[in-house]
Amino acid sequence: MELVLVIAASLAAGFIDAIVGGGGLVLVPALFAAYPQAVPATLFGTNKGAAIWGTALAAWRYARHVELRWNSLLPAMGAALAGSALGAWGATMVDARVWRIALPVILLALLIYTLAKKDLGRAHAPLHEGRAEVWRAVAIGGGIGLYDGFFGPGTGSFFVFLFVRLLGYDFLHASASAKLLNTATNAAALTLFAATGHLWWGVAAAMAVANMAGSWMGSHLAISRGAGFVRGVFLVVVSALILKTGWDAALTWSAVFA
Repeated sequence: MELVLVIAASLAAGFIDAIVGGGGLVLVPALFAAYPQAVPATLFGTNKGAAIWGTALAAWRYARHVELRWNSLLPAMGAALAGSALGAWGATMVDARVWRIALPVILLALLIYTLAKKDLGRAHAPLHEGRAEVWRAVAIGGGIGLYDGFFGPGTGSFFVFLFVRLLGYDFLHASASAKLLNTATNAAALTLFAATGHLWWGVAAAMAVANMAGSWMGSHLAISRGAGFVRGVFLVVVSALILKTGWDAALTWSAVFA
């Protein structure tokens, strides 16, 4: 019964994640609910073992249907991979509670800004060319990759927002680009979890099939419906992230001052 629950959650997570990120909002709580006695690192590793396949499939589908700026994205993927590995190492040495408290505030600011700028991300009009775009894309990849390895919630949404705000992409192109970088950060995290034995291979394999099916449906819908649809889903996902991370921050705050 537990496996059926996490497979269904993986299907839903793949669908959401393929459109705008945020699949972990569904899958990670489902894993913790299904296997409450498991070591958290093992559940995180199993989540990555499933999610990376859906993210990679979405990246491939977007690459076939959306014109991507590979000269900028390939170096950004390398930076995201390195940043994620460094962040994962840092997570073993630094207390992440400050992020839990600050994250809902950051996400709320992002949501308000996106709502206030009603035309933000509706038209694809890259702001930079050549090295100027490369360096900005690398900074986004390295910075958010570091965050993903260290803490993680909202990574896909941060990638999307920064590609829209700093590079002038529309939400469809930003989401497509984010999938490439998120695949790299997931690969770094998965390598670490697998190397330390924190991965249930059988459960991850079953979840991966469902995640890829959800990813196929989500990416198809995003490609066919366009940037306006992706923007709407982005706002819904960020709102859900604010509620989830806000609750986590409240629990952390109460534990600190208890």
